[in-house]
Amino acid sequence: MYGAILGDIIGSPYEFDMGNKSKSFPLFSARSQFTDDTVMTLAVAQGFMESPINADDETIRKNLEKAMREIGKRYPDAGYGTHFGMWLFLNGHAPYNSFGNGSAMRVSSVAWLFDDLASVRHAARLSAEVTHNHPEGIKGAEATASAIYLARTRHTKEEIKTYIVDNFDYDLNRTCDEIRPTYHHVESCQKSVPEAITAFLEGTDFEDVIRTVISLGGDCDTLAAIAGSIAEGFYGVPDNLKQECMTRLPEDLKEILIRFEACLGNKK
Repeated sequence: MYGAILGDIIGSPYEFDMGNKSKSFPLFSARSQFTDDTVMTLAVAQGFMESPINADDETIRKNLEKAMREIGKRYPDAGYGTHFGMWLFLNGHAPYNSFGNGSAMRVSSVAWLFDDLASVRHAARLSAEVTHNHPEGIKGAEATASAIYLARTRHTKEEIKTYIVDNFDYDLNRTCDEIRPTYHHVESCQKSVPEAITAFLEGTDFEDVIRTVISLGGDCDTLAAIAGSIAEGFYGVPDNLKQECMTRLPEDLKEILIRFEACLGNKK
């Protein structure tokens, strides 16, 4: 999950088209901070970690909802979208048919917790359905989780691209240079997940993926969370960036990340 969290933190100063559409920018500054993307990424991880191995779907959904509410309410100013904020703080339990990219930016843990593609996709669907139960919201989560899983299981970029195109019908044939000039802030899965995956496909290492996706503009922290989570699976994350990530998280969020890493270690 380091990739998703670092993408969020590094992208946060440039959200809402605040960057210069360039790959040349400081990775970290005083304005680099975690947002709702990190909070919900860690909440989803906690929900799955607190679910028994053989838990049924309804139990998992309840555990996800519980973790998202408990952790989300600790950070009321993290930058939640309007509809998600209403779901979170007004205690409504029904999903609200969203196709926003929140389902994709928070899904990374499932690609590491589950060990086959069918299980990863099923878990991604469950993680989305709690709030983002529109077909495009579910699709964005499944596509992102699939790309991460394929990346971490040593598939080539061409294999990842082919799988995503064949299974999710996203257009991954545009280059970032073609996307960049007219791209703007948009929060739907269908207008951000393909762009994030494209940036991953073009990047040459973890940092270059982050710089490439942020150079597109738009919803930079979320695009970078998505692209960064895939890049982590493919390239890994440099130790110095992991250390920087930890210095920018409060203790309760650090604890979830440490527990998640321990959980993965126990599976080996």
